[in-house]
Amino acid sequence: MSDIHLIVGATGLLGGAICHLLAEGGGNVRALVRPTADPEKVVQLKKLGAEFAEGDLKDGASLDRACRAASAVISTASSTLSRQAGDSIQSVDLEGQLRLVEAACNAGVRRFVFVSFRHNQAIQSPLAKAKQMVEQRLKESGLDYTVLQASYFMEVWLSPMLGFDYENAKARIYGAGQNQLSWISFHDVARFVTAILAKPATQKAVIEAGGPEPLSPLEVVKIFEKTSERKFEVEHVPEEALGTQFASATDPMGKSFAALMLQYAAGDAIDMRRTLEVLPVRLTSVADYAKRVLA
Repeated sequence: MSDIHLIVGATGLLGGAICHLLAEGGGNVRALVRPTADPEKVVQLKKLGAEFAEGDLKDGASLDRACRAASAVISTASSTLSRQAGDSIQSVDLEGQLRLVEAACNAGVRRFVFVSFRHNQAIQSPLAKAKQMVEQRLKESGLDYTVLQASYFMEVWLSPMLGFDYENAKARIYGAGQNQLSWISFHDVARFVTAILAKPATQKAVIEAGGPEPLSPLEVVKIFEKTSERKFEVEHVPEEALGTQFASATDPMGKSFAALMLQYAAGDAIDMRRTLEVLPVRLTSVADYAKRVLA
């Protein structure tokens, strides 16, 4: 029997892409799916031939069942973009992920890939603390873990959802826009995850994942202007305003999003040479992304 890969977060943006790549490569995909999951996404997983395990990160017994006979667990789940009743940073990103690590240990799973994000230690938030606690638990677990710390997803942060309205040539920029970030496509993060599973050298490791070149938000705007042949209207959210928002936020999710925007303003450039030596993934550039979404 070939290896079974349990994907937690299978109906999400990144989790769905990972399921697709694994199925395309002939792997056995087991998708953890909630009863309340988007029916269209469930249909897409069925078309891939995925096996389904009904469960929820808030339900330990369902995780025990889902992990049985699995050779690897890949977790991309988070409460940040897709929330349902009872979902929070505490219940999903912290307690749920810790519960999943325990279930994997109890089931004898050997491989665990956890998709996290880059941490700026000067800007702490409930989400960052939750991710760091899960990472630490994995390091202590005895599992052959890999933590993939991804930079900012271009499909999220360079999209109308967060004010980068390329269709109408308008761009909201957090901070001055001069500090560089290693924008990455979620498709490339999915490629990194599948490559990690085939590389023993990535066991018990923390790997940074960014795009092919760091670019400032203002440089990104210039790329979109060149591609669209339109001048963009740029709106800046001052770093001081972001700091005030962070300091005054009373709910964990609001504080965490403010922290992510502050970290964006501070910049997050990654030298990808070491990662690409181990995991030679062809990375999507911001120019590639601009051509795709403006086509």
